[in-house]
Amino acid sequence: MPRYVDGFVIPVPKRNVAAYAAMSKKAGKVWKEHGALDYIECVGDDIKSDFGIPFVKLAKTKPSETVVFSYIVYKSKAQRDKVNAKVMKDKRITAMMHNKKMPFDVKRMTYGGFKMIVDM
Repeated sequence: MPRYVDGFVIPVPKRNVAAYAAMSKKAGKVWKEHGALDYIECVGDDIKSDFGIPFVKLAKTKPSETVVFSYIVYKSKAQRDKVNAKVMKDKRITAMMHNKKMPFDVKRMTYGGFKMIVDM
């Protein structure tokens, strides 16, 4: 059965990247404890492409922001749904979600679930 991926593109103020990384390490631990296979967070490094739509344009970043590209891998969509249900009830995550000092604007985050079509 092909694995399943939740993907994220998030504009993050450059001054908040360290805080975002610290928060992500805590969140990743929770997702992995509840069954995620992989939890990956990547910060933009070479994202001003001359072709296609550059990530900075896609994410509508300001000059003071960068892009975080993230993904979580699961065994299947059904397993993703079970894992996320547990994660969303986990007190460590709910505490983060209600934190007034989030290191990014949640309303600008892009998220989606993806079926893997190539896995080599």
